Amino acid sequence: MIDTTILLTGMIVLVARIVDVAIGTIRTIVTVQGRTVIAFCLGFVEISIWVTIASTVINQIHEYPLLVAFYATGYATGNVVGILVERKLAFGIVILRVISIKASQAIANSLREKGQPVTIFMGEGMTGPVAELYIATRRRDISWILPMVTSLDPKAFYVLEVARDVNRILKPTYSSMGGWRAVAKRK
Repeated sequence: MIDTTILLTGMIVLVARIVDVAIGTIRTIVTVQGRTVIAFCLGFVEISIWVTIASTVINQIHEYPLLVAFYATGYATGNVVGILVERKLAFGIVILRVISIKASQAIANSLREKGQPVTIFMGEGMTGPVAELYIATRRRDISWILPMVTSLDPKAFYVLEVARDVNRILKPTYSSMGGWRAVAKRK
């Protein structure tokens, strides 16, 4: 029979590890993006939680080895939670390059109508002339830009790159409603 105290301690360890590892995952991503202040704050919170939880487990491991399972499960789950949270937050700026044979102008016009800046370059593809649309945008805006691009040209080829340093970004005037805004709009 498992003691309720150890079960409660194990659940606290599990939840704290999920939180601390999720924060660590997000911290790593914002560090790569050069967001030093956010990385500093997240690192402080992450290590504060980790030291507290690690010391709890280390001090009780001989008496309650089951805590290792809670610790390890929290770590593994925290990685997944961190990735999912970061995808929802969609930090950063990306470069979307779209190669289109026939619909480049229609794509550019549709994006510009929504306030999204687009630069078009003419080029030579494998089978002839193509146009490359160069789009610097917030990562969260990709959720509406890519469906628009593929609906106008299902054969379009695209590449998405992370932009590390951008001197300025022009935010589109259009932004699809998601999250709490979409729920509030329905009421």
